[in-house]
Amino acid sequence: MTQRMIFELSMPSNNSWNGKWSGAENRYTIAKTVTEKTAKRLNDYYSYAFGDGWVASITVRKAKPREKASGKFCGYNWMISDIICYNEIRGLK
Repeated sequence: MTQRMIFELSMPSNNSWNGKWSGAENRYTIAKTVTEKTAKRLNDYYSYAFGDGWVASITVRKAKPREKASGKFCGYNWMISDIICYNEIRGLK
């Protein structure tokens, strides 16, 4: 069995000149189909500190029937891969 999950990106902390993330007004969501086993071990929330004042967060939830994702993720798709594979965001090495 599989489960369709929604991953949503936000930047709750940043180091920009005006304290705002330029993409904050957009919705960044990706839908992924994972096994039931994987879905059960996923947390609802993950965060990643870049070390320069910026922090990304990803919320994870079951997709609603017929829910469409935005398909945009600002190039941070690697975070979803880390979450699915390792149940944490390990970062780019």
